[in-house]
Amino acid sequence: MERNAAIEGFLAAVRVEYGYSEHTVRAYARDLQDFAAYAERQGLGRVADCDLEAMRGWLWERQQRGLAPSTLARNVATLKSFGAWLERTGIAPGNPASRLRSPKAPRDLPRVLGDEQIRRVLERAEFRAESGDPDALRDHAVLELLYASALRVSELCSLPLHGFDRRERTVRVLGKGNKERIVPLGAPAARALERYLSDSRPALVARGASRAAAASPPMAADASRAPERASRFFLGARGGALSTNAVYRMVAHELEQEPGGGPRGPHTLRHTAATHLLNGGADLRVVQEMLGHSSLASTQVYTHVSTERLAQSYRQAHPRA
Repeated sequence: MERNAAIEGFLAAVRVEYGYSEHTVRAYARDLQDFAAYAERQGLGRVADCDLEAMRGWLWERQQRGLAPSTLARNVATLKSFGAWLERTGIAPGNPASRLRSPKAPRDLPRVLGDEQIRRVLERAEFRAESGDPDALRDHAVLELLYASALRVSELCSLPLHGFDRRERTVRVLGKGNKERIVPLGAPAARALERYLSDSRPALVARGASRAAAASPPMAADASRAPERASRFFLGARGGALSTNAVYRMVAHELEQEPGGGPRGPHTLRHTAATHLLNGGADLRVVQEMLGHSSLASTQVYTHVSTERLAQSYRQAHPRA
C-alpha cells in the first residue's frame, strides 16, 4: 500500500472513529505530513518501507533541527498511533513504532495569576461591559467562565446554547475524547452569562444576519452561518461561532497588562483556577473531575505550583530562610 494513502486512511479514522478533537487531528496531520516528506526524500514510497529505522531517522533529523523534547514526544505519540492503526487494519504485520521511546521533556510549572491579578482582569472586563457593548458583554462572560469553571478554550467555544443551566449554575461541556462533564460556576460568572444571553447574544445574532443580508448572494451567505447562530452559546463579532483564535487574542490582550512572564493564553486562566481551588482546600480528585483530566498525574502539577508559591513566600518572609 502507498504511504500517503495509508496516512489519509489513518487521519480519516482519527476524525470519524476515534472522536479526537480537531486540534489533535491537525497535530497528527502536521506530524505525518512532515514524516511523509522525509520518507519521500529517502525514496520510501510504500508503507512497508516506513519501518522502525525510517521512523528513527525522521526523529533524529527533527532532533538535529533543535525541536523541543515536548514536540519530539508528540511526534513519537503520532507514529505510535499511526503504527497501531496499521497493525489493527492488517496493513502492516505489526506496529513499526512500538519500540520508539519518547524523550523526557522538562516539565515547566504553568503560569498562575495571583488573587489580585485575576481580580483586576475581571474588574476591567466588567467595567467595559457596563457600556452595554455586545462584544464587551461577551468578553466579560468568557473571562468569568474560563476562570470560574477552568474550561479549555475548545470546550468554551463549542459550548452549546443549551449547555448553561441557570438554576443549577452549571455548564455541560464536551471535553477530550468526546467525554461529557458538568462543571459548576459561581454567582458572578452566572450573572455575566445571563446578561450575555439577554443583552449581547441577540445583538450578535442580528449583526450576523444583517451582514448576511448585505452579502451577495444573501441566501447562501446566511445559510452558512445560521446553524452556528442557532446552536452555539458564544458568538463572534460577525454572528458566527466564536473562534478559539478570537478568544486567544482577547485573553492575551488582557493578560499582557498584568506583570509576570509566561504564556498569556486562555489556558493560563485554567491553570489559575485549578491552583486557586487547591490553595482554597479543594480535594485533588474533585479538581481532577472538574478539569476533565483522565489521569490524576495531570492534575498533580497544580500541587507543585502551590508548593512552589509557598516556598517563594517562605524565602521572602522567613528571617532564617
